[in-house]
Amino acid sequence: MDIVVVTTIIASLFLVIGVAEPLAARLRLPYSVILAVFGSLIAIAAAFFLHTELTDALNPVAEAILGLPIRSNVFLYVFLPTLLFQATLGMELRRMLDDWVPILMLAVVAVVVATLSVGYALAWVSALPLAACLLIGSIVSTTDPSAVVSIFRSISAPRRLARIIEGESLLNDAAAIALFGLFMGFVMLGLPDPDLEEALARFPLLILGGAGTGWALARAAVWIMGLFRRHELAQVSISAALPYLAYIIAEQSVGASGVIAVVASGLTLNLTAPGRLPPQAWANLRELWDVLAHWAGALIFILAALLIPRLLEKVSLQEVLLVGVVVIAAIAARAVILFALLPLLTKVKLSPKVERPYRVAILWGGLRGAVTLALALAVTESFRVPAEIQRVVGILATGFTLFTLLVQGTTLRWVIGRLGLDQLSSIDQALSRQVVAVALQTVREDIAQTNENYELNRETVRAEAIQFGERLEAAVKRAEDSADILDRDRITLGLIALAGHERDSILARLREQTISARMAEMALANADRLIEGARSQGRSGYQRVARRNLAYGPTFRIAGWLNSRLGISAPLARITADRFELLLSQRLILRDLGSFIDNRIRRIHGRRVAELLHELLTRRVDAVETALDGLRLQYPGYAEQLERRFIRRTALRLEEREYLSMREDGLVGAEVYMSVMQDLEARRAKAETRPRLDIAVQKTALVRQFPLFADLDETATRRLARVLKTHYVNAGKVILRKDTPVRSVYFIASGAVEAETAGQVVRLGRGDMFGQMAILARRTLPTEIRVIAPTTLLELDENRFRRLLSRSKTLRSAVQESARKRGVSLPDLE
Repeated sequence: MDIVVVTTIIASLFLVIGVAEPLAARLRLPYSVILAVFGSLIAIAAAFFLHTELTDALNPVAEAILGLPIRSNVFLYVFLPTLLFQATLGMELRRMLDDWVPILMLAVVAVVVATLSVGYALAWVSALPLAACLLIGSIVSTTDPSAVVSIFRSISAPRRLARIIEGESLLNDAAAIALFGLFMGFVMLGLPDPDLEEALARFPLLILGGAGTGWALARAAVWIMGLFRRHELAQVSISAALPYLAYIIAEQSVGASGVIAVVASGLTLNLTAPGRLPPQAWANLRELWDVLAHWAGALIFILAALLIPRLLEKVSLQEVLLVGVVVIAAIAARAVILFALLPLLTKVKLSPKVERPYRVAILWGGLRGAVTLALALAVTESFRVPAEIQRVVGILATGFTLFTLLVQGTTLRWVIGRLGLDQLSSIDQALSRQVVAVALQTVREDIAQTNENYELNRETVRAEAIQFGERLEAAVKRAEDSADILDRDRITLGLIALAGHERDSILARLREQTISARMAEMALANADRLIEGARSQGRSGYQRVARRNLAYGPTFRIAGWLNSRLGISAPLARITADRFELLLSQRLILRDLGSFIDNRIRRIHGRRVAELLHELLTRRVDAVETALDGLRLQYPGYAEQLERRFIRRTALRLEEREYLSMREDGLVGAEVYMSVMQDLEARRAKAETRPRLDIAVQKTALVRQFPLFADLDETATRRLARVLKTHYVNAGKVILRKDTPVRSVYFIASGAVEAETAGQVVRLGRGDMFGQMAILARRTLPTEIRVIAPTTLLELDENRFRRLLSRSKTLRSAVQESARKRGVSLPDLE
């Protein structure tokens, strides 16, 4: 085919893509529906022009359209990796980890259930072999969530719900394509009744092999990109190669799932690259992938839609009925997951609650799209698949896709309206009024400053000010006098606004490059949790999330176990350094929120709400300071290194601003500006490198800070540091229970615990110890030790404690004094 004709057709398709999006918005229809309709109409028009004598002049164009070299490998090897990779880069991974249970249920479990449901339903009502029926089930089990997600966003649905659907879509495609590969192999081998146990046993191997391949390639890519910090285009080029290499190597060399490899490589890059790349480079890389994925998604839909008339040639009534069977079985399988399995998981507290109206919307919004058509095309192109099976697969997959697009897609917004999901709740209506009032107040202040700067006509300014003031007064009155808002709702609105401003402050710090992209991502995830916690549970939800953000997570505890049990300190050092830097960043950001409460929230919600928010903010600041103090005690000197790094980064940002100002004022030329900026970038790259945290060295320094070990010599101190085990414990955990044997003594490095004995409560803090009484008295004591704040404990077993006690006079004195205060008699400790 002439390259000029092909180029012209592709360029014309881009024009169609440009028209489709605004048309979809105007018609209030999903974008994918418009693309599918356009593609089908183009193919039908081309076939009409080719077979009528009235338009012979258009025959070359029609032949070119119908003869486009559209093959399944184009979709699977060119477009699909682009879509999957971009989806992983745009994910809020740390937030999705909060909802990993429902995501996996909707993705992996739902795919398997849908595949089996459709497969056995078809096998029951048709003469097709079971392998072919299961192949069709795997093809139609993929979903395209773009329509329902875009509508949920437009109606201000919970962000958590949109994240669940997006995460489901990503893993859904990967799982479905992996199953498709399995059943396609059975069909090509001519096995009518495959062994499902064998098929499902191979399924994890496909996933693990693909995940390992993607992870390894992404780690190598991040390392190479880190070497090219000053060459942004080189970094982007490496990212462009990553998904395609991952897909090809996994499929052709490893024999695993290429789709899983692409997903794993994108997730790894999303987690690790922000810490290795400059913030602006990472932002530009993601923007480029957004554009590539937009084009790829639109092209794959239009090109696949061009094939619909060909796939639906000579459809019989029996095949139309089989399409109906596929529709019913697929919807029923999805309903089982949404209305049976998800509520069960919610009841056992493994999944967040998804309200029934949203589950109905997710059910009806399970549209199928280009991936389904591409997989069906792969079957129709395979010469090893019998011709009759090729035909039936093409018809059923295409018919089911058209049903979801033209029936479910066009009625989805109506269904959401009938469910009442497009109506703002009273608290959201109040929030919108608050936003308007605050925005107008800010505009008034800025306009007043503008008038002073430009000395505009006083009469004109006064007339406009009166009109604007009336609008502002009405907006503020609506925000203040909402009769349907309770006081607790006002507090909730204030907390949402406060967390939103915290998010804006983090983004501002990121733009100024005073905090790293990786820390900004973690801080933004925490701020989003605060917003959702306040939305769902008000003040208690906000406080619960604030405590959780400071608590030791499961990864921290695993890293601590690796360090104490196996002597592997690298994960703990990295996570501790992250925690240190995040706490420092949070402290800086939280200290700026007080002025926002006074300048904005007090104006809308009054003095009482503002004072309450100040109190909550003070508690958060104190909690962060306490956590920082604990880390400073454990790792003396490291906090100072991080603070020095922050000061250097801030100074570099201010220096860059001065150079830019001089350049814009014409004080320096382009050559001088480029020279000083190159020097500044070199110093910035050096300042970006985070100081290394040596756990072993810091632990010895920590032991020296305990007054209990003050009389130990250097050798004994180092020996003690080696045998002490470190435990990171969250508030609420019981360390020792009443009347249970005690085998170790615990020393509090940071945090606090409560010791309850016979109804009396004693609090122990940094530098104290517990457990020694039971060991020395040689009997169990009616004492329970409970942690009341995130705490770091050093554990020493009984035998080593007794040997240490015999050598340290200071420790013996401390033990005797502790026993005297508690009225416990101990044997002679000499």
